[in-house]
Amino acid sequence: MLDRRLYLHLVTWLGQWPAGPGLHVVGSRRRGRPAWDGRLRPAIAVQAAGSTVLSVPPERVEAIRALARGPEAELLAALPAAVGQPDWMLADDVFRWCLDPAPLPEVGRWVPPTDPAFPPWLRLFDREVLVVRNTDGGYLAGVGIKRHDQHGHELAVGTTPAARGRGLARRLVAQAARRVLDEGAVPTYRHDPANLASARVAEAAGFPDRGWRSYGVYPR
Repeated sequence: MLDRRLYLHLVTWLGQWPAGPGLHVVGSRRRGRPAWDGRLRPAIAVQAAGSTVLSVPPERVEAIRALARGPEAELLAALPAAVGQPDWMLADDVFRWCLDPAPLPEVGRWVPPTDPAFPPWLRLFDREVLVVRNTDGGYLAGVGIKRHDQHGHELAVGTTPAARGRGLARRLVAQAARRVLDEGAVPTYRHDPANLASARVAEAAGFPDRGWRSYGVYPR
């Protein structure tokens, strides 16, 4: 049975879940509202067990359903323009979630995201981020939480090149996942299928690959 938090997250985030076999294009007003970083996400899809729910603005549903009657490759190629953002990119990711994070030791501290020494991607977050520093106080690795809605919080992790190979990312992801679960949400994690390092981090932290995928239209 699907975890209730994950079910509520997918219903809220996409506008519908679950669906039958095949591709289902649904309209959601959320596609016209700023996401966690203040930018739009005009198309989001989640695919599981032969079923895909593609969430788009309500006014775009009929046109995209017409595209969906053709080959999938043509739909994906046309999707950015079909949602009014022809210069944006289409991202295709492995979609993971976790209910039982790995019992890895905690390694980071929760701090405000405003430190100018943090990388730009980490300073996008509007709440505390989880960070590891070296003995001199320099930034080594960090996790931010994308709070898509009250039910589903996505983790993003990054490690400086000099600090890779120490297991920091997996420990940070597991630590952040425990916090998300304590807050009553389900932690999710997405990454490019070709990013093997990110896949190893996810597996080690307790986020198995269940064969789920997601794709969407994002700013470059």
